[in-house]
Amino acid sequence: MPIRASPTTNHGITRQDPYHWLRADNWQQVMQDPSTLPADIRGYVEAENAYFAEAFETAHEALTDKIYREIRGRIKEDESGIPSADGPWAYNSRMEEGKQYPILVRTLRGGGDEQVLLDCNVEAGEEYFGFGGGDHDPSHRLLAWSADRQGSEFYTLHIRDLATGKDTGEVIEDVAGGGVWSADSSAIYYSEYDDNHRPFRVRRHVLGTPQADDEIVYEEKDPGFFVGVDETLSRNYIVIDAHDHQTSEFWLIDTRTGGAPKLVSPRLTDREYDVEDRDGVFYILTNADGAEDFKIVTVAADNPAAENWIDLVPHRPGVLILDIILLSHHLIRLERSEGLPRIVVRNLDDGEEWTVKFDEEAYALGMSAGFEFDTTTIRFTYSSPTTPSRTYDLDLVTRERTLLKEQVVPSGHNPDHYETKRIFAKAEDGERVPVTLLYRKGLKLDGTAPVLLYGYGAYGMAIPAGFSVSKLSLVDRGFVHATAHIRGGMDKGYAWYKNGRREQKTNTFTDFIAAAETLIELGYTSKQRIVAEGGSAGGLLMGAVTNMRPELWAGVIAEVPFVDVLNTMLDETLPLTPPEWPEWGNPIIDKAAYDRIAGYAPYEQVAAIDYPPIFALAGLTDPRVTYWEPAKWVAKLRATKTDSNPLYLKTHMGAGHGGASGRFDQLKETGLSYAFALSCVGLA
Repeated sequence: MPIRASPTTNHGITRQDPYHWLRADNWQQVMQDPSTLPADIRGYVEAENAYFAEAFETAHEALTDKIYREIRGRIKEDESGIPSADGPWAYNSRMEEGKQYPILVRTLRGGGDEQVLLDCNVEAGEEYFGFGGGDHDPSHRLLAWSADRQGSEFYTLHIRDLATGKDTGEVIEDVAGGGVWSADSSAIYYSEYDDNHRPFRVRRHVLGTPQADDEIVYEEKDPGFFVGVDETLSRNYIVIDAHDHQTSEFWLIDTRTGGAPKLVSPRLTDREYDVEDRDGVFYILTNADGAEDFKIVTVAADNPAAENWIDLVPHRPGVLILDIILLSHHLIRLERSEGLPRIVVRNLDDGEEWTVKFDEEAYALGMSAGFEFDTTTIRFTYSSPTTPSRTYDLDLVTRERTLLKEQVVPSGHNPDHYETKRIFAKAEDGERVPVTLLYRKGLKLDGTAPVLLYGYGAYGMAIPAGFSVSKLSLVDRGFVHATAHIRGGMDKGYAWYKNGRREQKTNTFTDFIAAAETLIELGYTSKQRIVAEGGSAGGLLMGAVTNMRPELWAGVIAEVPFVDVLNTMLDETLPLTPPEWPEWGNPIIDKAAYDRIAGYAPYEQVAAIDYPPIFALAGLTDPRVTYWEPAKWVAKLRATKTDSNPLYLKTHMGAGHGGASGRFDQLKETGLSYAFALSCVGLA
């Protein structure tokens, strides 16, 4: 493997990056056209792929296929969603047996023949197909749908005439996702990328006009802020959202009067807010005024400055408000207390509140609004590690739950054969770290069981304790599946997030190690019987804990791992770098941040020690964790480590951050990862 000197100096410190050459100078071009990858880099990546195929993939092909077929056998392939009413129509999506992608359909609200709006299987072809969603217009005559053909998250937006079932031929190129219809169906608002793949601008496309003529509605000047466009549930406002990870700002366009976007409240560092409207009043979810776990305030829509905000649901420390749905007569909030979610309903006519309660020790809960604002029904989903997903309609007046759908496991599933448990690991500083466990009943706590320990721990993302048909393939082979709800997520409130970012980032890593040690102490497993798994920022976690405690792990699965943190945070041309500085710190201007990141960045901390078996996965067109991060990490590990344990890198040559796009192709990737986990503990 070639080593090429590439020194950089920051804060008077010079570092060598011997594998910097793996970063293609034309990376923006590669995102859209993978064939432009320079030959020397392609040679390295393809050689790693060939080695993985020969050393592991071929040897474990039968096991991988068996796991894939097991997981696929637990999926009802001809699955239909649940219709959502909007005016005269009810919209839905469904999957057909053997097909990889959804089919969008609708029926008349009172019933009737199904109309197919879009069959993504027809549109996908044989290559990568990242479906960006489909949105019907207010007149129900048109469908705006988008797709990414490379995995680089550049979407092309198409317009379909629902009367003919054919696209009009009008397209909007290089969109950052989908679009939002104007109230009169004459235009679409969409966001676009700058030259560094950051969504920075909102345009308005009038149907029938060239894209080059699209009006600029909003443009963000700060490269650290990403821009998105949406609408309120009332459809009274087009919403433009500028945000980084800790600060947000909203601009609204009144769909009834039109005109330029109007600011709700100027951005204030570390203040977040989100806006819905009802009867001339804005309802705002915010962490303003020290409301660390968020509160809900109201303000007159015609004078929305922050000094006029009035508390409606005050801040309660330790009770994190995750989301709200605002309807014509009800405010519904999803909140988390002691690591478990709940739904609270408030009648806005009389102020009465009530809570939707659940009994299991660990579970996942989600809620969603439909298309309509003037309704007394919401939808929620419930599952636990042992209980398949159930979808209910909740009547906000009668408080009755109507079971609409229960996840079917065609190959069979008996929840009584499994145990779900929540334990707490004691962190280095005494904090209690929740760990959710799933295993077969009757497991002997004699330290012999293998464990797959999953973690993420970043951006405030909590890991739900939900049902997974995939995990059962490990659990049925004697594994304990464990999820460590470590700091950096918001599993125990906003403070849990704050204490796992920037200056406190190493808490994420030591929490994960504490979870592993607790599983050993309680007799679930032992050293060299734990396979660690994480992806993206969770891949950073994998790299860090592997450097810190390599002897703990039987193996490590690092999916699109963010392992080159220091060099990425020093490169302000990369898509995510400026928006990520609030999360990690800015090592360009802050020496303390530079030293801190250098002290834990997995690539920087690779050492001449024995490492466990490692399986890293990457995507060539990934704009979030660029392909060269895992490539450089693996190259440095190969040159430095002192063991002979397996080290594999598999790079998808035509996919991005999410890996394969089709639902069955994704299952094949899971089969590979699980086969690797089984091989690490001698069960392959």
